Amino acid sequence: MLNKNTQNYIANFITYTILIISSMAVILPFVWMIFSSFKTAGEIWTFPPVFMPKKFQWSNYIDAWNALPFDRFLFNSIFVTVCVTVGQLFTCSFGGYAFARLRFPGRDKLFLMYLATMMIPFPVLMIPLFIIMQSLGWTDTLKSLIVPCLFSAWGTFLMRQFMMGIPRALEDAAKIDGCNYWQLYWKIIVPQCKPVFATLGIFTFMGTWNNFFWPLIMINTIGKKTLPLGLVMFQTRIAAETPWHLIMAASCATVLPILILFVIGQKYYVKGVVTSGLKG
Repeated sequence: MLNKNTQNYIANFITYTILIISSMAVILPFVWMIFSSFKTAGEIWTFPPVFMPKKFQWSNYIDAWNALPFDRFLFNSIFVTVCVTVGQLFTCSFGGYAFARLRFPGRDKLFLMYLATMMIPFPVLMIPLFIIMQSLGWTDTLKSLIVPCLFSAWGTFLMRQFMMGIPRALEDAAKIDGCNYWQLYWKIIVPQCKPVFATLGIFTFMGTWNNFFWPLIMINTIGKKTLPLGLVMFQTRIAAETPWHLIMAASCATVLPILILFVIGQKYYVKGVVTSGLKG
């Protein structure tokens, strides 16, 4: 029979081994993409495959940038993503505040109905939403990518769960000092919600930045396309043979803003996920 320390050592060894293997499985494709972005077109198709290029081709990034109007794609992605992220932070925090801190008839039933919309898959909403955008004359415009995404049942739920854990004594003290509902929200609730704001902001930024299906339906003009649509154009407008080395370079540049945002907000992101799951 093994003693308790040995059992713990074996259990920890197995656990860390599984975690390391799983992490490598996740990281390896990303590392392969980075190294492939510096390869020549011939090295991409070399068999057996080579992991690292013989000579780093830094010009791939310049060629990828100049092959298509990536400056316009980048501006469109930044504009749409920032508008959607900021908009969701406002609307979801307003909704979360109402459902968590205000008392009105039918509040819980209304919240459950709003939450039930999360179970409706997007393909079901796609056709009605397209008809609405068409009737408003918003097809092939950036407004069609922004306005429908300004509201999120999941974001409202996340905000509500976090706000329910804020002590009501803070609100009671502010009410005694003469604060109205807007002042309670802005001066009392919002400063306490930095972790959940960071969490929702990162998730919304990532989802909007990588969104492909809805922009593919709504946008036709090249000058209004976002980065995910621009990457697809490498296969349709560049050459008869897909320039995978340029696609890898463009993909690395596309992923970089998300990595920077995640590194900056990682502390608040983790804290927000943990605390939001414990409150309510």
